[in-house]
Amino acid sequence: MNFVQKKILFISPYFFGYEKAIAARLRELGAEVDFYNERPSDTIITKGMIRVKSKLYQKKILRYYEKLWHKLEGKNYDYFLLIKGESIPLSFLEKFVSANPDTSKIFYSYDAAAEYPKFLKLYPFFDSNFTFEPSDAKRYHLHFRPLFFLEDYKLSEKISPPKFNVAFIGTAHTDRYLIGEKVRNLCSERGFKTFFYYYAPGKLAFVLKKIFDKNLQHFDMNRLSFSKLKHSEIAEIYRESFSVLDINKPFQNGLTMRTFEALASGKKLLTTNCDIKNYPFYHPENIHILDRNDIEINADFFQTEFRKLDASILEKMSLDSWLHCLFFQHQDDYWGIKQCFN
Repeated sequence: MNFVQKKILFISPYFFGYEKAIAARLRELGAEVDFYNERPSDTIITKGMIRVKSKLYQKKILRYYEKLWHKLEGKNYDYFLLIKGESIPLSFLEKFVSANPDTSKIFYSYDAAAEYPKFLKLYPFFDSNFTFEPSDAKRYHLHFRPLFFLEDYKLSEKISPPKFNVAFIGTAHTDRYLIGEKVRNLCSERGFKTFFYYYAPGKLAFVLKKIFDKNLQHFDMNRLSFSKLKHSEIAEIYRESFSVLDINKPFQNGLTMRTFEALASGKKLLTTNCDIKNYPFYHPENIHILDRNDIEINADFFQTEFRKLDASILEKMSLDSWLHCLFFQHQDDYWGIKQCFN
C-alpha cells in the first residue's frame, strides 16, 4: 500500500472515533489527509433534523458545504473518500466531480440503502462504490467489503477464568434491549456472569424516541448510559469476557464492527445475524447464531475454547486490509458476495 505523498479528501460523519482511526492510519502510511465532518455539527438536534429532511436545516447544510467548497478550491487531490453521505448535497458532488476529473472518488456505506435510500443518488458520482451490506452489493452492483477491527482489539493475554461469560456493549436502538434482556435473563438462569452496556447519545432524544418506538417503550432508563466508552475501555471489557453478544438491526444483514472486534480479541460471538454463515471466518465453535424471535443459548458453546483464526483471515479483517480494498484492489472474490444470497 503506497500512500506516500498522496493527497486525500476524507468526508465522514463522526462514528465512535473510527473516522479518526482511519485518518490517522492513512497519515501513518504517508498520506496527506484533509478530514471534514459530513454534518455541519454533531448535536442530537442536528442529526434529527437531517433525518427528517427539514427544509430549514437544508439551508444550513448548503451554507456549510459552500464554505467547505471555498476551502477545497484549487486543491488537487489524488483521492476523495466519502463515508455514508447522509447529508452531503448532490450539488457539492456535482461541482467536485466537474472540477476534479482526475481524482479517484470512493464511496463506502456501513448502512443499508433500505434505511438510507439517498445512497442510490450518490453512486453515480463515484468511481468505486463499496457497501458492508451484501444484499445492496448484489442488487445495485456495488463492491462488497465488510467492516474491520482496530489494533486496540487485537488478541491479547487472556484472563482465566474470565470475569464475564457474556458481554454486550452497543447503542440502544430497534429491538436490541428486548433481545439483550432475554439473553441476560437466560444467562442468569444458567449462573453466567454478564456485562451489559446500553448507550444513547442523549437523554431527551431517547425519551422522545421511546414514545414512538414500541421496542424502546419497556426500556429501563436505569440501564441506559449516556457516556461513550473509549475503544481501549471496550477492548479491556472484551479481554475480561469469554464471549461477546452482537445484535444487528433486524433489517440489515451486513456485519457490525462488533463482530470483527470480538473475533480479533479472540472472543466467541453470540449473534442474531444468521448471514454470518457466509463469511470466510465462520466456524460454529466460535460463533453461536441466535434466533431473534426465539432466543435459546446452547450451554455447550461455553464449554470449548475459542478456535484461533488463521493469520491470513485476521489480516483480511483488519483496517489495513479495508484501506487496501477501497483504495487499490477490491476483494469481492475473497468475501464471496455471490454466496451470500441465493
